[in-house]
Amino acid sequence: MIGENGEKLGIMSTNQALDLAGEKNLDLVLVSPNSKPVVCKIMNYGKYKFEQAKKEKEAKKKQKTLEIKELRVTPNIEEHDFSFKAKNARKFLETGNKVKITLRFRGREVNNVKLGETVLNKFIQELEDISVVEKQPKLEGRNMFTILEKKA
Repeated sequence: MIGENGEKLGIMSTNQALDLAGEKNLDLVLVSPNSKPVVCKIMNYGKYKFEQAKKEKEAKKKQKTLEIKELRVTPNIEEHDFSFKAKNARKFLETGNKVKITLRFRGREVNNVKLGETVLNKFIQELEDISVVEKQPKLEGRNMFTILEKKA
């Protein structure tokens, strides 16, 4: 048995412990049910749950959620469009997000997969000073994609 201030009250029966907790208008909480003898603590359980929730909420605030920003391009992308997309990808990486570059093949473009792979490799080389490749270019159906993340 543990008191409300953390002091050890010794071994006692369940009824005695409940009476003691009732006198102080507190709850009897089972701390360690598997030990011999069983360990119980006198505390305000509602206040304890509130404090736990408050700590969890505070921990969530400090946590940074990681987003994956997606850029869609085609295999025959023009130079200006490429530089514009690369600039956006750089901006996303600098803010700490991951970037997924998706290359979409339309119609007969699927027959020329190498062209798409060169476009994605060009993106990788353009951003290699700030990023590292998390996932190499991979073809899935009519889309080829790669994922870049910020260098540590």
